[in-house]
Amino acid sequence: MIGEEGVKLAVEALRRGLDPKGLKAKLGEDWAEAVEIARARLKAGNKFSRDDLWMDREGLRYATHEAVAKYRSERLKESGVRSLADVSCGVGIQLIFYAMNLDRAYGIDIDPRRIEYAKRNAEKYGVDNIEFIAADSLSPETVERIDADVVFSDPARPPAAPERNLEGLLPSPLEVYRIYREKTDLFIFDLPPQIRREKVPWRGEFEYIDLNGALNRLTFYFEGLARTGRSAVLLPAGMRIEERSGLENVVEWSDEVMGYLYEIPPAVAYADLINELFHLLPGNPKMLLKDKRRVIATGTDEIKSEYLKRTYVVIDAVPFHPMRINDVLKREGFGRATLRVSVPDSEYWNLRKRIESGLRGDRRAFVFEFNRRAIIAEPL
Repeated sequence: MIGEEGVKLAVEALRRGLDPKGLKAKLGEDWAEAVEIARARLKAGNKFSRDDLWMDREGLRYATHEAVAKYRSERLKESGVRSLADVSCGVGIQLIFYAMNLDRAYGIDIDPRRIEYAKRNAEKYGVDNIEFIAADSLSPETVERIDADVVFSDPARPPAAPERNLEGLLPSPLEVYRIYREKTDLFIFDLPPQIRREKVPWRGEFEYIDLNGALNRLTFYFEGLARTGRSAVLLPAGMRIEERSGLENVVEWSDEVMGYLYEIPPAVAYADLINELFHLLPGNPKMLLKDKRRVIATGTDEIKSEYLKRTYVVIDAVPFHPMRINDVLKREGFGRATLRVSVPDSEYWNLRKRIESGLRGDRRAFVFEFNRRAIIAEPL
């Protein structure tokens, strides 16, 4: 397997725009792997605090963001458990952060290359209490080797599926539970956030995690680790909202746009905690829009809260036509516009180009659509 120096050569070649095939003479048959790891490192951006981790681009796609991995590790630490087995550890990021707060951990993956990457990543982070196992995590021989308080699994998600369900994940949480339930009654599953909660046959907590304003993870904790039934966590701020039974319903809908818009974090909407959120906000917000891409409330008060994704002041509302929107933007001195409307990807940039035609200035407007009108707003 390729070494660190080979990957550094590939990173440098890619940064300089050189043809990576030129590395074949220096690195031999390992050149393609070096280039793949280098591409993953360059694509990772600020997902990790380190820029020298081991993973290919598929491993990067599934790897837990470091901020999420750290949060979940700290949460597990508070539960008092001392050992964990990750039965689909991949390149090991979440496992490594769990292990930082445990006495011992197991990392299992059927792909030997991923296990080797996970080992190297553990060394990078200075973690040495993990037993790595390259094997089928559901085989009797593997199960026999495991002695852990908690079983964790972040299964692979097939890219195309009409509806998310447990049976379609690899390994299926249903199988993981069936195989390991004689070992422990504490499980944590990383599930697709889009999965319907009634599809999960166990009692526990559905914790939806937002990262930088985008839905990032759904973690399901079995009853022994659960704090509530549904929760939303907003990172990096660390704000948390939990369901509260018997809470008075204060959610009302508005048929008109008021002076301010409040963008609700996706995790709050997915967890059905909008009522709990409204109880935490000052003023008297009302719901305006709710679809798969965005959830917007409106009100007459300027509300700045870490429980909100963003607050906007409404500049104007006009019929939704590019020229009418453009007229308002020019009049108000905006130089750019971000469209927060549902349009096909193939039409987005053409529409935006027409809306931004001839604009000058540094201010950015956000354009929403409500009742066939363009709501032009500016973030506070």
